[in-house]
Amino acid sequence: MSVTHTDLPFDLILFDLDGTLVETAPEIADAVNDTLAELGLGSASLDEVTRWIGHGTRELLVQALAARLGRTVDAVRADTTYFTAAEAVFQRHYEARCGTRSHPYPHVIEALQALRAEGVKLVVVTNKEARYTARVLDAHRMAPLFHRIISGDTLPVKKPNPLAVADSLLRYGVDRSRALLVGDSSIDVATARHAGVAVWCVPYGYNMGEPIEASAPDRVIADFGALRPAVLRTATASAGCA
Repeated sequence: MSVTHTDLPFDLILFDLDGTLVETAPEIADAVNDTLAELGLGSASLDEVTRWIGHGTRELLVQALAARLGRTVDAVRADTTYFTAAEAVFQRHYEARCGTRSHPYPHVIEALQALRAEGVKLVVVTNKEARYTARVLDAHRMAPLFHRIISGDTLPVKKPNPLAVADSLLRYGVDRSRALLVGDSSIDVATARHAGVAVWCVPYGYNMGEPIEASAPDRVIADFGALRPAVLRTATASAGCA
């Protein structure tokens, strides 16, 4: 299936979830600390949890346990009996916390609604597992805004592997030059580079404690206001006149 070109610069836009569409760090931190408390370990700060976000909840838990146990991440992963038990605790707490203290960032809902109305295909590409992705999106009534949702366990590989982008390009018949990935981290930038598509990033998300400018995306946008169709048209017209 192919899409009809709009007068916008992109026919397909793919979005990261945590730190890009929705601020989720507070509720993830709650779940991490619920887990650590149940395991008899010290709590983690919001800043620590924010730095651990990006590779999916399993890896986030590995980082949290390594920090509080004083062990390496490899040692935590190798201790499968302990980690499996800890992961079951975390899953229970995070399922309870999903959607309780998160919220979409400014202009996200309005921009998505407007882009969809213009015929742009919208896809979520996140490393968060599907059961958590669905709970977050449903909590904010965002799922119907997207044509497709690709979670960390939807395909055999996760970002920065470009398969989710390549699969979406093929599914919607969109050329790489007409696709954009919007994210907040070096993982998103690497994914876009591997896939050969443009990448814009927001500066307010979760990038393992590093400024997003250091990852050299094609553009850093202040917020989703830059993705409104009227703004995209103006930017395209200005570029054409330059």
